[in-house]
Amino acid sequence: MTLAQSLPAGLVLVIVGGVVLLPIIWLIATYNRLARTRQHIKESWADIDVELKRRYDLIPNLVETVKGYASHEKEVLERVTALRAKAQSAHANAGEHAADESSLLMGLKSLFVISERYPALKADAHFMSLQQELALTEDRIAAARRFFNANVREMNQLCQTIPSSVVASMFGFKAESFFELANEAERVVPRASMMPMTQPIPMASEQRRI
Repeated sequence: MTLAQSLPAGLVLVIVGGVVLLPIIWLIATYNRLARTRQHIKESWADIDVELKRRYDLIPNLVETVKGYASHEKEVLERVTALRAKAQSAHANAGEHAADESSLLMGLKSLFVISERYPALKADAHFMSLQQELALTEDRIAAARRFFNANVREMNQLCQTIPSSVVASMFGFKAESFFELANEAERVVPRASMMPMTQPIPMASEQRRI
């Protein structure tokens, strides 16, 4: 008498059912985790995108304010405008976008260097308000970026480690790019906690609606 014959029929069915169902349950659970992580990546990128658009709206006001005091700094002002346009353009992935955002922030650094040479500009209430709004925006971008990168890290681990990588390959899930700024770019705009509080000013898109 074999072992299978010595076991009750009901127990044999349970064992066979377990052998068949457990891989299916694991497959479904792994797929759902991949799908959920991909959705989190989309949602967290949307948060970043909102704040990036806020920054893009602030930059023209910043450029115009600097131009009012230092119109002869034409090369710097035009470069910042061009970098803003490039950062706003379509990108293949978050990594490429981050590279352009880093360049834009380094361009903004040149505007702040100009302000150091013009005490009247540095003390201008409008300029200070723009700096404050920009600092608040950068804080929100940094928080959204941490959340996005955490989701990307989880997705990449699932796509690159066995056995979840098998499910990822079956259903077309792929590793994603991190949204990482260059170290020097992260330090361009001071944190909001270091900025003097002034009355917030409307962004360019808001001014167009007024």
